[in-house]
Amino acid sequence: MSSPFVGEIIGTMLLILLGDGVVANVVLGKTKGNSGGWIVITTAWALAVFVGAYSSAVISGAHLNPAVSIGLAVAGKFGWGDVPLYIIAQMIGAFIGAVLVWLAYYQHWGATPDPGAKLAVFSTGPAIRSTVWNLVTEIIGTFVLVFGILAIRGAEGDMGSLAIIPVAFLVWAIGLSLGGPTGYAINPARDLGPRIAHAVLPIPGKGSSDWGYSWIPVVGPIVGAVIAALLWGILGW
Repeated sequence: MSSPFVGEIIGTMLLILLGDGVVANVVLGKTKGNSGGWIVITTAWALAVFVGAYSSAVISGAHLNPAVSIGLAVAGKFGWGDVPLYIIAQMIGAFIGAVLVWLAYYQHWGATPDPGAKLAVFSTGPAIRSTVWNLVTEIIGTFVLVFGILAIRGAEGDMGSLAIIPVAFLVWAIGLSLGGPTGYAINPARDLGPRIAHAVLPIPGKGSSDWGYSWIPVVGPIVGAVIAALLWGILGW
């Protein structure tokens, strides 16, 4: 039970439970936090990163994100052989976290008439739909995330407990500064795992899971992570 696989499941589950949970609190009907706004969402997502990462850092290194696992592997900081196992664990954890949010807010799905708001709890979507520019936004956001993580790892020596705090601030800054166009997925598991949960859960009036957009929060973060890792290698920092 102390394996990295379990660590990534638990850490990612907590990340999504608290991250998607704040979106549910803000956008669903008749909640205490209804209409809390973007500051509430970005702050809680940063804290969700802290809780999820802190809980699993010693066990798995707290990647919680396929883009991070891939980026670290490209940078030579993580073994390629472990990448598939980590991604599977992250997807499982993200799905479980989304299901727990569904249960926690069970009475509020029916109190929310807008299907778009229900989908927003689980996955990201663009403010202005444009395949090219939505993809560019996700690439840029994840580039900042992975480059920042590499810098923090370089300063701290590893993703130990002290490194979790600056990573949480990093995610908070990305959300505040770059989250407006697409909702800053910056994590394929964060978006795809809960989107699958949205598709299969019995949510009243949920509407489409928007599969036509779903590849952008997967491909964009991976591309951004690879670019960040390659630049890190070129700079030799």
